[in-house]
Amino acid sequence: MQNRVVSLWFPKLASNRVLRQRPVNAPFALVYHEQNADRLYCLNKEATAHGLYAEMSYSDARAFYPKLISEVADPLADQRFLYALARWLRQYSPWVGVDGRDGLLLDIAGCAHLFGGEQNILDQMRARLARAGLELHIGIADTIGAAWAISHYASKDMIAPPEQTIKAIGDLPIASLRLSEKDVVSLRRLGVNTIEQMLALPRKTITHRFAPDVLERLDQTLGWQAEKIKPLGDPPHFGVRMSFPDPIGLQSDVMAALDRLLEQLTKKLKRFEYGARHLRLIIRKVDQASENADLKLARPMRDAARLLKLFERSVEKLDAGYGIDQIHLKAIDVEALPVEQIGTRTVKNDEALDDLITRIGSRIGIENIVRFQPQSSHAPERCYSITPAAWSRPVHEWPKTPPRPLSFFTPEPIEGTSQFPPSNFRWRRMMFAVEKSIGPERIAPEWWVQDDNWRKGLRDYWRVETQQGRRLWLFYTPQNPAWFVQGEFA
Repeated sequence: MQNRVVSLWFPKLASNRVLRQRPVNAPFALVYHEQNADRLYCLNKEATAHGLYAEMSYSDARAFYPKLISEVADPLADQRFLYALARWLRQYSPWVGVDGRDGLLLDIAGCAHLFGGEQNILDQMRARLARAGLELHIGIADTIGAAWAISHYASKDMIAPPEQTIKAIGDLPIASLRLSEKDVVSLRRLGVNTIEQMLALPRKTITHRFAPDVLERLDQTLGWQAEKIKPLGDPPHFGVRMSFPDPIGLQSDVMAALDRLLEQLTKKLKRFEYGARHLRLIIRKVDQASENADLKLARPMRDAARLLKLFERSVEKLDAGYGIDQIHLKAIDVEALPVEQIGTRTVKNDEALDDLITRIGSRIGIENIVRFQPQSSHAPERCYSITPAAWSRPVHEWPKTPPRPLSFFTPEPIEGTSQFPPSNFRWRRMMFAVEKSIGPERIAPEWWVQDDNWRKGLRDYWRVETQQGRRLWLFYTPQNPAWFVQGEFA
């Protein structure tokens, strides 16, 4: 059977992915950080029209076009999106592979007639992917190299007729052979600019002057050397089940069956170096009804004994009805959990805390358990953040800073003071007399952060202990003389 390959190239995959969710009709670019500099990663057409290009310095791009809209690039999300496209394309061929970070390859040998021919396949792919907001170039040929050359370097989408590869791609530049930039420059110095001109060279000349991969790429493109598509495999399915000859109904029986299922599931998780974050136990009753028991974990885990203990409360709530004839356990959400080197000094102090978070989370929702995390900021309101405990690690040593109040609130003005620091003042309809004060601690605004409360200038903070027993945190604004209360110590 004649090989036929489809090459799809998405030159703006990353920006297309973001703009599908949040469209903008203005220059837009994704930015990544490399070697202490921000650079453009992927741009839309409007940004390219203003002279911007990939790998350009972000500061230079803003100088060229100050109104450039930008976001941080996420290569992992781009890869997941590309893999989703690969799975979608299986409707045209079961043999789909990924080509780099922005391309896909399909082997449609024996499949084209099911869709009315290769031209219909090309038209369908282009129309449906364009409707999804994706820019793409398509090439169809006998080999992977020829299809790739057409999709990346031809002026338009093209189908190379069977057994006419040389005629179809002969006029394309030699860079379309997937050669390194160094080899392309060397060939151009010899006056070789197209594939047809390279074919006119004696093979011995190419062998003596260049590395073996140059001739190998040429042979692969023309079909003189085999090259196969590496198909994208299905992700592993983490699920196990058990059926019973006689219905069961006791909690102890369910826990015993769950113990065996967890052993099987954790072995599979360990083989692929994954840990479960969300497990679901499904029981099927004899009347065909079913119930679920979910376990959301604070950390990825594959320890069967610990998981069984954490499942106890969820199993207690299950109603066996007239009996259970099947149990199904599956991992809804998994994360990478590589094997770690262990030794006599290995101490797992956080396991008990993780289990506690999991148990409490099974009652009130694991996303409702939060913890404070330090943030790099001079402003007291921004020196910490509140993050879900299940998706963060505790910080045992916070950065050393001057004492901060236990509670913060929006700055509230105080009345009846003209002294520095105040000896008496009125706040919240109460009069206070100052017994002791410590300060000032001057904090300057962060000019790089958009915060109207801090755009007004400097603040001088004072710790004040009043005769009434309240320990308050006051600040004074020199640029616009006034006093405010912003917090209270324990």
